[in-house]
Amino acid sequence: MKKLNYMEQKIYRSAFRRLASSDGKWQSEIAATGSFSILHFPFFISLLFFFLLFINCLYSTNLQNNERLVFDIKYGVINAGEATLNIQKTEYRDQDAWRIFSTANTNSFFDRVFKVRDHIESIATFDDLLSLTFIKRMHEGNYRQQRIHQNYLNQGYSIYSQFRFGRGEWDERRMDIPSYTRDLLSAFYFVRTRDLVPGESIPINITVDGRNNDTIVHVLRYETITTIFGRTECVVIEPAIQGEAIFRQTDAIHIWLTNDDRKIPVLLQSKVIFGHFRAILTKVEEI
Repeated sequence: MKKLNYMEQKIYRSAFRRLASSDGKWQSEIAATGSFSILHFPFFISLLFFFLLFINCLYSTNLQNNERLVFDIKYGVINAGEATLNIQKTEYRDQDAWRIFSTANTNSFFDRVFKVRDHIESIATFDDLLSLTFIKRMHEGNYRQQRIHQNYLNQGYSIYSQFRFGRGEWDERRMDIPSYTRDLLSAFYFVRTRDLVPGESIPINITVDGRNNDTIVHVLRYETITTIFGRTECVVIEPAIQGEAIFRQTDAIHIWLTNDDRKIPVLLQSKVIFGHFRAILTKVEEI
């Protein structure tokens, strides 16, 4: 294992201080708006982004242009909706980039209980998936959210905009960010370019909702499970979530990624304050 540089040591120290101050209870907090839902896909993404392998790995360009992943979202035994993850090559600020976007929709049955129509989008640097722009448009029951980060990595700042629906206007402020920060989506796709080795602890910085977040990811083990690909060897990850998240967990969160070059997420499983949550991969398309 290579020696950590100053930046990596700083992330580790910050993350472990937060873990110590919580007495080991890695419970996430409801976002400042107070919003959460029982199948809301940004939660799925907010968990997956913690898998980012920031150090101790060799870079590999294994992302598939125009890939589309489709998931069934289950609350207990109920199929509550569908979510997708998509990635496309694009150009942004006169440079090659990735456009990554997710959607989440409840099905017609669950619409009567809690209707969800969410869209989240990231524009990231092509080589290392650093965050250039991050957009969240969420409509969940009576709750709505629109938030945008426009990141200027070389200058070390972000313009953070949040729409205030009560006033019908945007609030905007400038905030400092690290030059190596990512967002929820770009971090998730970055992890798929890394080698995940059980026993490693991984630091990562994420900028989202007007904050910079340091955290630690634990790579637990290899495990073979049944997936849409048949019996599949996976690597299991457990994120130690710090700061704000979408809703409170009451148990560890585990995610299974295929143990191959593509690191495709096939299963997420956790207990939350209102029951049992799973996201199951049902389809992989390359459009």
